[in-house]
Amino acid sequence: MRILFLGDVVGRSGRDAVVAGLPRLKAALRAELVVVNAENASHGFGLAPDMARAILGAGADVITLGNHAWDRKEIIPFLEQEPRVIRPLNFPPGTPGRGAAVVEVPGGRKALVVNVMGRLFMDPLDDPFRALQAEVQKHRLGAGGTIQASLVDVHAEASSEKQAFGHSFDGLVSLVVGTHTHVPTADHQILPGGTAYQTDAGMCGDYDSVIGMQKGGAALRFWRKMPGEKLAPAEGEATLCGLFVETSDATGLALRVEPVRQGGRLSQLLPAG
Repeated sequence: MRILFLGDVVGRSGRDAVVAGLPRLKAALRAELVVVNAENASHGFGLAPDMARAILGAGADVITLGNHAWDRKEIIPFLEQEPRVIRPLNFPPGTPGRGAAVVEVPGGRKALVVNVMGRLFMDPLDDPFRALQAEVQKHRLGAGGTIQASLVDVHAEASSEKQAFGHSFDGLVSLVVGTHTHVPTADHQILPGGTAYQTDAGMCGDYDSVIGMQKGGAALRFWRKMPGEKLAPAEGEATLCGLFVETSDATGLALRVEPVRQGGRLSQLLPAG
């Protein structure tokens, strides 16, 4: 299975770039499963339903969220109605929405997409490791199984926690990829057990910024340490950052993993078809 994952979509710049560029990128990579983290798509904080529909309409199969999942209150009923938009699995029982989705891909195959949120330097939630373990155990991966691929978006601050996820679930899922810190890491690899991994996919947003936010207000927060400095998304040309993974339908494990960077200020990377 050919999988494209795009990191955190930040503000109008990132959103417009994804909606405009995803159809071409999906075609160029012949991607069969597309997952986009869009928890910062609405003015940098949260996701509005109309923006979710636009990203799905551009070719995303699943949208994942994170710590800003509830910043736009109108997303709450939308999450109940739209199974392709998922929030972190380890929110407490009774939280609206769902933390995993099984989607059909071409050829009668199925893929599992799971979103979990870390706890180190983040809001306290239920244990994401045990939550993911329980979800993974519901499915059989590979030929003859219930799913032919599985992707885990680990929305977390600490690189150590993300790496712990990768190694804990190596050989059990197709891909573990980190989001939240908005900077693409250079450690894309296939772990010893066959799981593709990258600590952070980076963001889809303007990199002439402080993690997607306009430089002035964001920098002043560090200089002054006073409340009241407003954050607003940077509005320059966005770079689409993400990861391309090819998996074996026989095992569900990774055969290939390569970073994706298109547009904007960063060096460009497009995996060969």
